Amino acid sequence: MSRTSTGSSSLASRAGSVPAVPDRPRAVDEALSRLGVRPSRGLGQSFLVDRFVADTLAAIAEPASGRAVVEVGGGLGIVTRALLERGVQDLTVVERDRRLADHLTATFGRSIAVRCADARTYDFPRDVTVVGSLPYSSATLIVLELLHRRVRRIAVLLQKEVAERFAAPAGSRAYGRSSILARLYGEPELLREVGPEAFHPVPRVSSRLWAHTARDGALPVRSVVRLEEVVRRLFAARRKQLGNLLPQFASDRADAEELAREAGWPEAWAHLRPEQLGPEAFFRLTTVLEDRASGSSPRAASRSLARPPD
Repeated sequence: MSRTSTGSSSLASRAGSVPAVPDRPRAVDEALSRLGVRPSRGLGQSFLVDRFVADTLAAIAEPASGRAVVEVGGGLGIVTRALLERGVQDLTVVERDRRLADHLTATFGRSIAVRCADARTYDFPRDVTVVGSLPYSSATLIVLELLHRRVRRIAVLLQKEVAERFAAPAGSRAYGRSSILARLYGEPELLREVGPEAFHPVPRVSSRLWAHTARDGALPVRSVVRLEEVVRRLFAARRKQLGNLLPQFASDRADAEELAREAGWPEAWAHLRPEQLGPEAFFRLTTVLEDRASGSSPRAASRSLARPPD
């Protein structure tokens, strides 16, 4: 069970001064028609129409923390409204479509700051909470960017499979690069599933709420680039045993044994597959490789990350 609670207060009990927004399929169609906007299925564009889901997303953002909030993809404002109802005082909405950005400004006025920009390249501050129902086509890129920037809190609605990859435990089929990076940067939370009927147009896939709290202090690796390279190369052949994969980072099999020992891997490591090791095992291996590359290890690497797996 997640530590995150959405609270029990009803939607109707909160402030009535927040402007109404389209939250029914017909109302969404009418608003989009007035604005000249046509959702692109190819880009995975669907508009959230479930106010309860919007309120849950706003609650997961932990507005009581007092942090500034940046919403990604404001659309017609259903999540924006929920955040304001939850008491968020400092709210910036990043919306790439100028027509929707202007609509949000006209609807909410000075209650929010609107930035017409692409979230994939937006300069997110670190000490904020980022919230949003992310478009399926760019959600993974946006989440990875937020993780790399070490944004303090993330609360987003993602395609179900994407959310599960970012929270998957070791040993599961979904476990891999996304899972390991999420753990590198902090603590992921996999929350409730949201059905297609919560959106309009109705997508062909389900969604899931996902949250992440950034790690305090230094990361457990010095080089995220090296970690990503290690993970990429090992998981490229995820069905092979590590006994056949780790030698690509060593001078020979004996050196691979030494690598595993220095990294604190279990004795049976050679018979395990990459998905059977937890994130910390990859963090430690990356540190050992970094030490060898810098010459600070007792046994410096005789070659770099150059030879691909067999």
